Amino acid sequence: MNALLVAKAIRRVFAGGDGQLLEILRGVDVEVRRGEFVAIVGASGAGKSTFLHLLGALDSPTTGDIWLDGSRYADLDARGAAELRNRKLGFVFQFHHLLREFSALENVMMPLLIGGAAPRAARSRAEEVLAEVGLAGRMSHRPAELSGGEQQRCAVARALVHDPSVVLADEPSGNLDHANAERLHEIFFRLAREYETAVVVVTHNRQLAGRADRVLLLEDGRLTTVSSVEAIP
Repeated sequence: MNALLVAKAIRRVFAGGDGQLLEILRGVDVEVRRGEFVAIVGASGAGKSTFLHLLGALDSPTTGDIWLDGSRYADLDARGAAELRNRKLGFVFQFHHLLREFSALENVMMPLLIGGAAPRAARSRAEEVLAEVGLAGRMSHRPAELSGGEQQRCAVARALVHDPSVVLADEPSGNLDHANAERLHEIFFRLAREYETAVVVVTHNRQLAGRADRVLLLEDGRLTTVSSVEAIP
């Protein structure tokens, strides 16, 4: 089976405040297949979020190439990159970033409406996905009326509403208590298992990482495979 998401020889260099160059990523390679759950771990400041932004076409590498389902990011203009993100990528962050003036249903409909879907079709699909994440009875509530766990599940529904090929999650359960974190983790595992969605999660949660198909450690700008959670520094 060919890889769905491929990154080759990725370097990312930033200019520091003193004008010195800071190399965050030093020739990182990764391949992710359909339905695979990959956890990326590492110390704070190691570059995990930077790498996730590169995989999500939210930033560009200094050198190296990334492909998603055969599309090379470097060949895409700004509009093409936006279309790829809207069609094939789902994003879940530590903070839900829901639009507070809109209901849960309206928040989840938004990516479809932006992509040109008819309102009735967008509503139907959003209702379906919200029900899948356990929010069937909370669709009309605004974010402030939802608990932290419900807000994050709404954010997951928004990421899933357009059936992405890959979901990229950055510390998605970092602000949740144990019970809500476990519920969110189960959603991710079901995605990979039942829908063959590739899931790449940046996490400090060892329990979540321990259930992944692969655990990758980002350290000193390089990515290596970890044999077990116990081997994580």
